[in-house]
Amino acid sequence: MVRFGVVGTNWITEIFLEASKKVDNFELTAVYSRKLEKAEEFASKHKAVHTFIDIEQMAASGEIDAVYIASPNALHAGQAKIFMQHGVHVLCEKPLASNTAEVKDLIQTAKQHDVLLMEAMKSTFLPNFHAVQQHLEKIGPVRRYVAQLCQYSSRYDAYRQGTILNAFNPELSNGATMDIGIYCLYPLVALFGKPKEIKASGTLLESGVDGQATITLTYEGMEALVYYSKITSSTLPSEIQGEDATIRIDHIGHFEDVTIQYHDSTEDTISGPQDNDHNMKYEIEEFVNLIQTGKRESSINTHELALSVAEIMEKARSQFGLIYPADRIQ
Repeated sequence: MVRFGVVGTNWITEIFLEASKKVDNFELTAVYSRKLEKAEEFASKHKAVHTFIDIEQMAASGEIDAVYIASPNALHAGQAKIFMQHGVHVLCEKPLASNTAEVKDLIQTAKQHDVLLMEAMKSTFLPNFHAVQQHLEKIGPVRRYVAQLCQYSSRYDAYRQGTILNAFNPELSNGATMDIGIYCLYPLVALFGKPKEIKASGTLLESGVDGQATITLTYEGMEALVYYSKITSSTLPSEIQGEDATIRIDHIGHFEDVTIQYHDSTEDTISGPQDNDHNMKYEIEEFVNLIQTGKRESSINTHELALSVAEIMEKARSQFGLIYPADRIQ
């Protein structure tokens, strides 16, 4: 049994814990929140024995083997490092950190303290993403990757009324690229590696974060286009276009419905059985299995993949002028 702690008591932690019920050898034992009342309420709801309002105390408590970090983006690196320094394995929500310097530091810390560090990006663990990998050769030479995630944020209503919530606060390293653009980039880099060239443009809001952005990435014989937004919505699919056929992905973050569409208008469904209601369970299963087998890095969400995506996001941000306070600390 792997004893888990959670940092963060928000909606994503709720979804994570619901998914964990589908995973063997997962046990929630501790909850951290800045407010004791909130920690106790959340722990009681999810039957956790221990509560903490101090990260250092939680990390040093000996009550957890691993931690799931779902705090604001700007806090990921500092919190993850504290846990790893105390020998606690870390599953950290995406993005792993605010910038590449922080990602490199986390990877080095994980190696120094012989612990597992993995970015909690669910997409690359989904059975239907694996189906894309297995069927990619059917579409011939790949010429274009187009991924979009334009998802109007419910918090943007408050922003438009003059209230800046966390989702649009640059102090927390938030914005469209970090929060949802990463969903477009992770499958791209997992499938095709690092690009040769990156060109990006984005719409900066008055608060100082990007509301939307577009990135063009050049590969040998192929180009990729990713665009995403927290201030508009789209119902368009994402695609991987080959010379012989096109893979159509209904949602780049979920991979629920995936088909191959051929030039003669015939179609093959390649998506199969997948627990779409608890789709975080696949990353949790990977993480728990890695701990129990003594491994210190996922072969799917590798350290190199996390760093490559962080580099792309940082370069894109630099091109449309988005600099976080965390970037200035380096």
